[in-house]
Amino acid sequence: MTRNLSEKTVQIVRATTPVLEVHGMAIVRRMYERMFAEPAIRDLFNHSHQDEAGAQPRAVTGAILAYAKNIDRLDVLGPAVERIAQKHAGLQIQPEHYPHVGNALLGAIKDVLGDAATDEVLEAWGEAYWFLADILIGREKQIYETAAAAPGGWAGWRDFVVTGKLRESEIITSFVLRPVDGGPVLHHRPGQYLTFWLEIPGQPAVKRNYSISSAPNDDHYRISVKREGLASSWLHDAAELGTVLKVAAPAGEFFLSEAPQAPVVLLSGGVGLTPMVSMLHSVARLADVDVHYVHGTLNGGTHALKQEVRDVARRRTNIQSTVFYLEPRAGDRAGVDYQQPGLVTPHWLKANTPVDSAHYYLCGPRPFLKALVNGLSGLGVPATRIHYEFFGPADDLQAA
Repeated sequence: MTRNLSEKTVQIVRATTPVLEVHGMAIVRRMYERMFAEPAIRDLFNHSHQDEAGAQPRAVTGAILAYAKNIDRLDVLGPAVERIAQKHAGLQIQPEHYPHVGNALLGAIKDVLGDAATDEVLEAWGEAYWFLADILIGREKQIYETAAAAPGGWAGWRDFVVTGKLRESEIITSFVLRPVDGGPVLHHRPGQYLTFWLEIPGQPAVKRNYSISSAPNDDHYRISVKREGLASSWLHDAAELGTVLKVAAPAGEFFLSEAPQAPVVLLSGGVGLTPMVSMLHSVARLADVDVHYVHGTLNGGTHALKQEVRDVARRRTNIQSTVFYLEPRAGDRAGVDYQQPGLVTPHWLKANTPVDSAHYYLCGPRPFLKALVNGLSGLGVPATRIHYEFFGPADDLQAA
């Protein structure tokens, strides 16, 4: 049963907001130090986000600060809570993990703030933590049960075997995955991702999320992975046909509407095209919906899934495909391999897509999203028509 926050707790937590604005990052870093001292808890996390730039600590600091500021109007935090619950479901976070995080948070507050962290302050933050934790635990339980009960669904980690491997560009390789048990797979929502538990020799367990790039179907998934870092390099170099991988059920709150009633713009940068290709396959079945597929990449050497997208677009008169190359090579053919040089811009989107009615789905690196999510907002596109996925913690997007 979800706890109710006392008025005293609400007042104390709100009053700590100025302190969090100054010391929040230090508290979060100390919290992670405490948690990562326990191997069983450390291995739950995606450590690619624990980099020197502090992307994950910044994101968590921002989330804690937002919680403190909105402690008396939690309805505004609904989308953030759903995003966290979906990430936790992918990582297979369970109720028994929450006390470890709560203890680490309260201990970090005491370590950083010293005498200012009075018993009253710690008690209030403890109550506030468990209030939110109960909401997340309840939502995660629903996600797990729904995935397990659906046709082709499962609970926990399921073994999948690599049955196909194809180099899509100089930096992106696709992997086709089928269940070792021979059963069907859960139909994913186009845009969702799979979470992998990778066992790399000489390394602690590695958890990574990779968007599904195939259309929803009954027997397999496909992921298309850019080489960048430990896990992706291991997949490129070591995951051959027959390799078995542990996979959690599809998760994520970023997905295409099942029956879009307005034009759809699929907007991607770099490897951000992976969920967009899944969406493209799905929306291509709907002849009465106008679709604009817009992709930006460096040049032909980095352009993945080019022929697949071209084939889908050619089969449907309602699909327009536009590809931008930032630095076309000598052999890249304008009008064939790509349509526009340079970057995708809000100005171009205004001139070439229906900004007054379309729903925009975006995925790509931080600069790409920051420019275009904010750019679309500046064009008057309401937040309800801007949907985006971010590969990593979405910590510094003003739209978030």
